[in-house]
Order: sequence, then C-alpha cells, then structure tokens
Amino acid sequence: MSTKYKFLNPEGIYFVSFAVVGWVDVFTRTKYKEIFLQSMKYCQQHKGLVIHAWCLMTNHVHLIFSGGEPGKPSGILRDLKKYTAIELLKAIASNPKESRKEWMMKIFTQSGKKNSNNSKYQLWQQDNHPVEIYSPKVVSQKLEYVHNNPVNSGIVQKAEHYLYSSARNYSNQKGVIDVEILDIPGSLVGCGYVG
Repeated sequence: MSTKYKFLNPEGIYFVSFAVVGWVDVFTRTKYKEIFLQSMKYCQQHKGLVIHAWCLMTNHVHLIFSGGEPGKPSGILRDLKKYTAIELLKAIASNPKESRKEWMMKIFTQSGKKNSNNSKYQLWQQDNHPVEIYSPKVVSQKLEYVHNNPVNSGIVQKAEHYLYSSARNYSNQKGVIDVEILDIPGSLVGCGYVG
C-alpha cells in the first residue's frame, strides 16, 4: 500500500488540491462559490479546520490547512467535500437560471455510475494528493503556487485582487475567509508580500 498521498502526520500542515469531475466550471456563479465558502466557515467553527491558505478557482480548489487536533485532517477534508458536493448538486439541479444544468448533471451522473462509493452523482474527483508542508521553503513554494493561480490563469494581474483566495489576508487586507497566516522566517509573506 502506497503512503505517498496519505495524511501520515496527524498534526501536520498539508497542501491539497481537488477538482470537479471532468473539470466542469461549477464555480463561475456566485451562488455556488458561496456554498463552498459557507462550508469552509462551518468546518472552521465546528470541525477544527485551520485554513492557512486557499484559492477557489472555477473548477478546482487549492488548500493549505491543518486539523487543529491530531487525526483530524483527512476527516475534515472528507466532510468538506461530501457536504459541498451534496449542497452544490442540489443548488445546480434546482437553479432555474442554470443554462448548463442538463450538461453538468449528465457529467456528474456518469461519474457517479463509475464510482461504487457514490449512490448516484459524483461532483469532486476522489484524489486529493495531500503533501505535508515540512519546511519554510516548501511553505513559500506552496503559498506562491496557491495565490498566483488566478494570476497565471489571466483572471487578475495581482494575486491580492482575487476575492476567492487568501492572497488578500497575506497582503494585510481583509479576506472573505479568516486564515491563520503561516509565518516564514526570513520571508516577507505576511508582511504585504504575496509571492
């Protein structure tokens, strides 16, 4: 059994990315983004999720997080994905203004049929590939990667201009989600520098 992509250290800080099946651009609508944000906030308040950095793109998420308590990271991520999948599928199916509804639901149904863990639909790809953040150099690399995703995708010119990420928090601005800033000795991260 491979341990390459496991939460081996229950007290560790992890970088994960997870995507919508078929890379469907679900998060182009504010309503769907809000569902994801509310779920992250709930997990922060009730499940011990500690968010250090994050970025919500149109079809995937990057997250640097810890579990707050030993043994929590994998369970928190499982619950976050499960709840958001249920709520997003309901929101898409019941949205009378969703012009892509039939197409998206078809993809989610086909993916669900291929996966014995699902009863009907699948919204998130199963893999998360957690990578433990173990050094200041890796923290810096992952923060830069997470925060520059919207810049590299041509959505914004500066990372801190993107609303749906923690780049604002790391630029001493108020973000839409509270984060626990990672302090990197000898770095300008957390002092107005995003990467």
